[in-house]
Amino acid sequence: MQREKFTEQQLSQINASNLIKVEGQPLLLHLEHVNTSASDFIKNNKAEIQRLINENGALLIRGLNVRSSREFSNFLAEIFNSPLLKYTYRSTPRTEFRGNIYTATEYPKNQSIAQHNENSYSRSWPHRIGFLCLVPPEKGGETPISCSQKIYELIPDYVKQEFEEKGVMYVRNYLDVDLSWREVFQTDDKSEVVAYCDSHDMTYEWLPTGLRTKQINPASIVHQGTNKKVWFNQAHLFHVSNLDTELAETLLSTVGVENLPRNTYFGDGSKIPVEYLRIIRELYEDTKIKFQWELSDIMLLDNVRFTHGREPFEGERQVIVGMACPNE
Repeated sequence: MQREKFTEQQLSQINASNLIKVEGQPLLLHLEHVNTSASDFIKNNKAEIQRLINENGALLIRGLNVRSSREFSNFLAEIFNSPLLKYTYRSTPRTEFRGNIYTATEYPKNQSIAQHNENSYSRSWPHRIGFLCLVPPEKGGETPISCSQKIYELIPDYVKQEFEEKGVMYVRNYLDVDLSWREVFQTDDKSEVVAYCDSHDMTYEWLPTGLRTKQINPASIVHQGTNKKVWFNQAHLFHVSNLDTELAETLLSTVGVENLPRNTYFGDGSKIPVEYLRIIRELYEDTKIKFQWELSDIMLLDNVRFTHGREPFEGERQVIVGMACPNE
């Protein structure tokens, strides 16, 4: 275990002995015997926490007694210097708490969730995202993260080149087997859906089966702070090959490839080779960083520099999430 050197003036509750870097884990700020509230802690240490996030991209805070969505919402808004964002153009089922705090994706506990940068399938995404563990799972349930810059550097050049030249087309059909357009766009008004699509350069069709949308987004972007390219898309997650084989075969035989709830292509409409996606998934698996959740753990991420996912788990698990600092 290597302890990080703390080069600036020590503040009230952050010092070199609190900052722990373990290979394969995010930078850990372990606060022992903290007798102040989370709000007082932030007032005294806000600038230093922001510096740690900016420098490391991922920070795990352990030892603050944050136990409610309201307290967490206030904590994130203060530390990110931004109101928290509504989850409007949705891709997964979630339950909303107060203050724009949501449950983590509500998929069955035996399923894993592939690594991704939040909302990177969209033109609107947060620069910052925070997680709070209210109920640690009995087993598993980690939230692995990976460095998007490292992923970009490791992807073979021939794969990167084709993705970057063509971009990624996200095709969605809003069916009962996945999320309805009402849930995704958080409205019952079709005119609001049309306005959103128009303002985000998204094509749409109202079909007898419902709504279909298509949007082309880049495969990589440049991180503003580091000026380095990062892999920033969800081609591997939205693609039909990400589904369980049996489920994919069932959907293809019942609704057909054109009506799949979600799928990805290159921006010119051509198929993405499954081998390309396998390479990307393996890189996320090989580079993932993870830790066991403890009660009141808070993980803060630069959403452009780091992806996140979820491991299968046993028992109960409740991790809540807030997003901030929109790119638009």
